[in-house]
Amino acid sequence: MLLTVSTTHQPATDLGYLLHKNPARLQTEELSFGKAYVFYPDASVDLCTAALLVEIDPVALVRGRGPAGEGGQLEQYVNDRPYAANSFLSVALGRIFSTAMSGRSKDRPELAETAIPLTAHLPVVADRGGEDLVKRLFEPLGYSVEMQGSQLDEKFSEWGASPYVALTIAGTVRLQDLLTHLYVLIPVLDNEKHYWVANDEIEKLLKRGEGWLGSHPEKDLIVSRYLKRQRSLTREALSRLLAEDAPSDEADETPSVESPVTERTPSLHDQRLQTVLSVIRDTGAKRVVDLGCGEGKLLKLLLSERQFETILGMDVSWRSLETAKERLRLDELPERQRSRIDLIQGSLTYRDQRLNGFEAAAIVEVIEHLDAPRLATFERIVFEFARPTHVVLTTPNAEYNAVFETLPVGEFRHGDHRFEWKRAQFEGWASGVAERFGYGVRFEPVGPVDAERGAPTQMAVFTQKEVAA
Repeated sequence: MLLTVSTTHQPATDLGYLLHKNPARLQTEELSFGKAYVFYPDASVDLCTAALLVEIDPVALVRGRGPAGEGGQLEQYVNDRPYAANSFLSVALGRIFSTAMSGRSKDRPELAETAIPLTAHLPVVADRGGEDLVKRLFEPLGYSVEMQGSQLDEKFSEWGASPYVALTIAGTVRLQDLLTHLYVLIPVLDNEKHYWVANDEIEKLLKRGEGWLGSHPEKDLIVSRYLKRQRSLTREALSRLLAEDAPSDEADETPSVESPVTERTPSLHDQRLQTVLSVIRDTGAKRVVDLGCGEGKLLKLLLSERQFETILGMDVSWRSLETAKERLRLDELPERQRSRIDLIQGSLTYRDQRLNGFEAAAIVEVIEHLDAPRLATFERIVFEFARPTHVVLTTPNAEYNAVFETLPVGEFRHGDHRFEWKRAQFEGWASGVAERFGYGVRFEPVGPVDAERGAPTQMAVFTQKEVAA
């Protein structure tokens, strides 16, 4: 199978620096399923083309697979894997052009961050989904799309069109972005993968999809096909993708273009965290977990209190966890301090034994980011399975939105909020949760209180009934 990448950026031969592959020589690399070759059909000042040729070894593909599957022995050796672009090509891309895909270039660092005219051509790619699907995948990313199809056999027109096309995409983009888009979308077009898909594929997808996949109009289809339609993996990936591309709760601090509301000031955000800290401190808890810890602001406050001997922060977003790690300076903490705190990645819609055994849990501005149908699962994860002695939970008060003059009527404070409750709605929900799972609950306002509308943030403090008694 073959992929070519061309540019007319001048001098065009800078493409060799970006790809970290010398245009003057053929480069070969052994792969578990064959060989990959990189060469340059054109290398001039005006036009430079790099070609990645992947040669599949059909014997290597089936070696060690055991008995033949549904297609029998013949299908294992006679198939489209050697010539139609598929996940083998994505693996080769990630291996051969790993440095280019990371956006690094020692010799041309500025160019690596610059959008340049690029054209990618795949002579043979599966078109399982039609021309419309190909355009729906690439055009939202800013590419022009050209495809050339053919009949299965010109002598037998009744056989219809071939499921393979020649595909060319062109755009002014960073090389890193082009390679990343191809890495993810080639297997999506083929709708198949040559290897077993497990949880680590989610990490690969989120890493390569960072910055573009979350806003892609076909993200559901992309995730499903990339993960071979495994529903559990698809659900988890979409859940994490949603959280990673959602505005951080710390957006409360900074006005946004969409909703520049007064609530988004450091004072209210800090007041919310200080209130939660005070409530947790008053419980006497020594083991505390921050569920949906974001970038670690509450964790930093907890770490400064000697009372808390064990602190755990969990978030669905690895990017937020990396920021939290830097904010807390975990690598620089003395060993005694470092042993008190840990960060983990996880979702509040999946049972996780790492959350068991904590005396207090903080859930600050989290539930409004969950789809309403997932609330029942969230309730069981926290109040039935993890079951901390105390739970301190905050969420926006929808009634207070009317105070924000710049917030249009009917809109939420954040674009990722799935709902915002009035006080009666929140208290009804929290009281029901407390009754079902054996907790008592009390409610407190957070922030300046309006006589008619209450406070901007509403807080529920849950305590297990046997402890409260």
